[in-house]
Amino acid sequence: MQTFDLIVIGGGSAGYAAARTAKETHERVAIVDDSAELGGLCILRGCMPSKTLLYSAEVLHHARMGASFGLDIPSARADMPALHRRKVAMIDDFKGHRQEQLLSDHFTVFREAGQFADASTFLLSSGEALTAGAFVIATGSVVNFPAIPGLEEEGIWTSDDILDLDFLPESVVVLGGGVVACELSQFLARVGSRVTQVQRSPHILKENSERSAEALMKVFQREHIDLFTGTRLHRLERESGGYAVHFADNTGEHEVHAQHVLNALGRAPAVARLNLEAAGVHLNPHGQIHTDDFQQTSNPRIYAAGDVCGPFEIVHIAILQGEVAARHALGRPTEPVDLDTRTAVVFTDPQIATAGLPIEDARVRGFDLVEAHFPFDDHGKSLLMEATDGYVQVWAERTTGRIIGAECVGKDAGELIHSMAVAVTMKATAKDLLKVHWYHPTLSEIWTYPLEDIAEETG
Repeated sequence: MQTFDLIVIGGGSAGYAAARTAKETHERVAIVDDSAELGGLCILRGCMPSKTLLYSAEVLHHARMGASFGLDIPSARADMPALHRRKVAMIDDFKGHRQEQLLSDHFTVFREAGQFADASTFLLSSGEALTAGAFVIATGSVVNFPAIPGLEEEGIWTSDDILDLDFLPESVVVLGGGVVACELSQFLARVGSRVTQVQRSPHILKENSERSAEALMKVFQREHIDLFTGTRLHRLERESGGYAVHFADNTGEHEVHAQHVLNALGRAPAVARLNLEAAGVHLNPHGQIHTDDFQQTSNPRIYAAGDVCGPFEIVHIAILQGEVAARHALGRPTEPVDLDTRTAVVFTDPQIATAGLPIEDARVRGFDLVEAHFPFDDHGKSLLMEATDGYVQVWAERTTGRIIGAECVGKDAGELIHSMAVAVTMKATAKDLLKVHWYHPTLSEIWTYPLEDIAEETG
């Protein structure tokens, strides 16, 4: 049996962060990962490939809007094989760098599966047993397959298939209304597919504000995405040339036909093969590994980080959780991840970005809030950019003016939100932020308008 100071199960963003942090003070650090390629979801099949494709689709969209900018661009279309080659080249670069880090002599890497044999032993598929002072589970997530008849039919796509496309599908039904579903629906529509999106909740992006969802739904309608919300999925059927999707909404029964179906109904924690019961590790009602503020599970020797424990499937949070887990497991000073200052971005166009506590959560906690907003269709820089969809909104504590949270729906919202993310984290007030030199004309200066309104109403 080999013994280590820390064993990390999973080599993605959370796992690598935990292993790297542990290596700062301890020599015997192991990583167990049996995936076909090292690198994790974000690099291989998530953030980086999807954003590469989404940006190409955005450039194509602007090219088609040439006349709006006084440009004569006779035609523009997606070259799917070339798009695919560019994505592969980008990901190969990112992947190569991460694999070099993981396979360096800093760590002992086991490229095989395994499961817990008991509370302190991890048994590899080869039969070798490993033990450690502490473990960090960072196995990520897998595509979720709800119990819908026909959903597991051969040929149903997942996000992996969309991100590996080298041809243009004629038509696609996208099942789901979360971040992945919305991003990929718009990508497919912009490159030229006929897209129908079927969402079970009353509006898309149910984790975001209803106002932001409505702003995006208007754009989807303009871009000819056929969107159904508040649905009940009945079944999927294979038919000649594609699939039939049967569902109902408040207008009645529907049957939609398409060449392909994309299952974007969320992801589930990758815990099935770990034999967590033997280790005394408990799950929460959502099927995620239950952890405390320091990422410690019900077995004090075992920690978890990233998608496998949540509560947010966001890469930078996974990294922070991995670092906290490793420090706490090895007896180093650390603080829990502050989720009240979190940021999140949906990379649709317009983008949707948030920072800090959602406004409804803040009200539930008893904050007396003042809030203000300002639209992009009344802002100079966005007008000249033909980027008038959306708004910015800020909410602050009434007695102090301290910024509690913010939301941005609009062009480059994922970049703009960081002004407010810094403000929330540093506990800045609206009056503090108005001391900043907000350059004109920029998109960023749009924040000054709600900030001025808040400053007038707060202490």
